[in-house]
Amino acid sequence: LFQVVHAHKPHFMALHCQEFGGKNYEASMSHVDKFVKELLSSDAMKDYNRARVYLDENYKSQEHFTALGSFYFLHESLKNIYQFDFKAKKYKKVTGKEIYSDTLESTPMLEKEKFPQDYFPECKWSRKGFIRTRWCITDCAFDLVNIHLFHDASNLIAWESSPSVYSGIRHKALGYVLDRIIDQRFEKVSYFVFFFFNFRLDAKAVVETLCAKATMQTIRAADTNEVVKLIFRESDNDRKVMLQLEKKLFDYFNQDVFRDNNGTALLEFDRELSVFKDRLYELDISFPPSYPYSEDSSQGKQYMNTRCPAWCDRILMSHSAKELILKSENDEKIVIYDHIGPNVCMGDHKPVFLSFRIAAGAGKPIANVHKCCVVQ
Repeated sequence: LFQVVHAHKPHFMALHCQEFGGKNYEASMSHVDKFVKELLSSDAMKDYNRARVYLDENYKSQEHFTALGSFYFLHESLKNIYQFDFKAKKYKKVTGKEIYSDTLESTPMLEKEKFPQDYFPECKWSRKGFIRTRWCITDCAFDLVNIHLFHDASNLIAWESSPSVYSGIRHKALGYVLDRIIDQRFEKVSYFVFFFFNFRLDAKAVVETLCAKATMQTIRAADTNEVVKLIFRESDNDRKVMLQLEKKLFDYFNQDVFRDNNGTALLEFDRELSVFKDRLYELDISFPPSYPYSEDSSQGKQYMNTRCPAWCDRILMSHSAKELILKSENDEKIVIYDHIGPNVCMGDHKPVFLSFRIAAGAGKPIANVHKCCVVQ
């Protein structure tokens, strides 16, 4: 992370995190405070003299807990930046460093929601939801939305239909978020939505392509006759096993297909975003699938065989947000959409980042901005 900050030197930096405290958050949440303190006090961040940190650490409140964390850092050279107070419906000038945790529901500087339980009933204590903040820089207003959508609970179920049932669940949740951030309660502004969408490749199409010349063997449980494993073997070559598929196993014999040329050959199966093409825009993907990487610290580039590798971590934006991004007037690459730590273990996900400059006067300026941006 610090290497990326040093390389791109952002004046405004938004860092969105999910699953704070990890899967075993009751025991591990204590490590979060150490991480936050180190981030705020590190030498790499010394020139960022203002910060806002929002951490949902209140895991005892299952009806509200999302395990989301949103960090915002402002460089000392950046003047007059404002954040929106959703309760007062006013912009307030950002000064100093502030950390908010535990119960974020009472914090007026953000909107936070957890998706209804009936969206994904098979996961009793799902932590999926979103946090939204609104900012104003150089008279341009935009929303930043930290989002965590639902996962695939079973590879076998995901393989059954195209698109999968899980894809439909994610569409419903993402549609809910987009409707919320453009409803009539507040002025509509451009927005960026990132980052853990859990988008998966079309499992049925991927398997049929990777195993086009294979024969399939179905293994069922003796007591329930339920399908528990699918084995795909080459028709010749001593019937070599190409793929084994179970609820939480996707064991393909050649991982290079997911890494070669950043996995570009599989991008055609990345179809979930197409439903939102009229509402969301994404820059071209030029990095390999961001999930599921090995959590072995010595295997930074290795995928786990639990799921089909996919671009789960993304940065999307409204079509109006494209107008905020300064286009290059020469061959210089100003806009960069890439992943972090390609050779380093970052957990089972590789974070992605978007670096750009805001075009002067781009986007829709806030009406009477100087009247609403009152220092409180």
